[in-house]
Amino acid sequence: MQVITQDQSSQDRTKPVLVLDGVTKVFPGVKALSEVSLKLFPGQVMALIGENGAGKSTVVKVLTGIYQPNKGDILLNGKPIHFSTPQTAANAGITAIHQETVLFDELSVAENIFLGHAPRSNFGLIDWPEMERRSVEILDGIGANIDPSVKLRELGIANKHLVAISRALSIDASVVIMDEPTAALSYKEIEELYELVDKLRSQGKAILFISHKFDEIFHIADRYTVFRDGQFIGDGLIEDVDRTTLVKMMVGRDISQIFPSRDSHLGDEILSVENYTHVTEFADISFSLRKGEILGFYGLVGAGRSELMQALFGITNLFSGVVRIDGAEVIIGSPADAVSNGIVYVPEDRGKQGAIIDLPIFQNITLPSLGRTSKNGFIRLAEEFKLARKYTKRIDLRAASLDTNVENLSGGNQQKIVIAKWLATQPKIIIMDEPTKGIDIGSKAAVHEFMAELADQGLAVIMVSSEIPEILGMSNRVIVMREGRIVSELTDDDLKPETLVQYAAGINRER
Repeated sequence: MQVITQDQSSQDRTKPVLVLDGVTKVFPGVKALSEVSLKLFPGQVMALIGENGAGKSTVVKVLTGIYQPNKGDILLNGKPIHFSTPQTAANAGITAIHQETVLFDELSVAENIFLGHAPRSNFGLIDWPEMERRSVEILDGIGANIDPSVKLRELGIANKHLVAISRALSIDASVVIMDEPTAALSYKEIEELYELVDKLRSQGKAILFISHKFDEIFHIADRYTVFRDGQFIGDGLIEDVDRTTLVKMMVGRDISQIFPSRDSHLGDEILSVENYTHVTEFADISFSLRKGEILGFYGLVGAGRSELMQALFGITNLFSGVVRIDGAEVIIGSPADAVSNGIVYVPEDRGKQGAIIDLPIFQNITLPSLGRTSKNGFIRLAEEFKLARKYTKRIDLRAASLDTNVENLSGGNQQKIVIAKWLATQPKIIIMDEPTKGIDIGSKAAVHEFMAELADQGLAVIMVSSEIPEILGMSNRVIVMREGRIVSELTDDDLKPETLVQYAAGINRER
């Protein structure tokens, strides 16, 4: 790989290397992009900002040749170009680092990096020494000390991510797209990614950086472009804008109050957990939950919060402990037991655990409630649509049709589908595990508002979150976990960011 070329280092960085001009992309019933504009400059990071459904992912797919626009022009170095396939985009020097890149554990690092475009000998065979040599060059270029001959399965998560980045950089790209690249990274790995971005910027690469995290945007970006509802709203230098202005551009309104104000009226105790213990995940967990309450669970990675919630929902089996609902002891050995006792669970990974994304909206919503939409063993389509309409209206879902597959929805709307699916079972207790992870600020506000409404209607809510503002802004009480145990229960004046972190990190020890 030629890490830096004379052309890239000496090019005029005041002229855009890539331009989208009036690009429109239409799907059946949906205009995903409407005459949008975008300019990427060499040696600069452009942050593409917008709510879920704003058109960011569609732009990425247009730039990488997965989609072809219905209207508008793409200019590369001032000349019109058409990306008919992903390969033509790659050949033109466009590469993407996605949030989730498919890698293969049984192949070597070098094979993963050059999968589909391995160097060939004069006889058309894979040139293995050249592939390893170029892999070393790429890995060294991003500061990754990884042996290209080892099997991918032998690497840890952080190094696998570096392999995914190396794969994207295995073409001599002039444009690098980073789509939510830090979503699954630790703090240290994020810092290393920032260093990589600085290296690419110094090499003259034009970088399109997509993130929901404003801290990242203001830390790494030189310029910004805002999309809303598939339309171009504005762009400029990041140094000339503040967060309030960007939020207003994103959502079309001021968000003066991120979290809804609540006048909580807590009811009777509905859930009691005593000495709940799993042989490997958590121990001696005891807490209670009242009707109309939002109970927050906070902790660092590995604290055991999600594992506890999955046990309460019957996904994992217990070692010991007692659960009472409305004062009566219940045995939860499966999700079916949990649902029948009024407990539902909105998981952190909505794509893999919360929804069947290649099924339409109405089937996802009615899946746990087939007993209500069936008669004599046959599903009644009219009843399915009736039930789905009721709950999509309740959550204010925005989709062209209930026949739309969930995979075609934005992250925020996918989260709404998972919530609607469980609300249709008419639960007493809803567990929400990282309910706003990976969704934009506007969708977050909608989810927060809806959670508050559910609590106001008497539903009991357990919210697991790693976001301190969310925990503080939404919770009546907060339980802090560390290494599989409850270390503190905080209310009112004790609910402070520093207090949460101190207990979660083991600096304070209450229990």
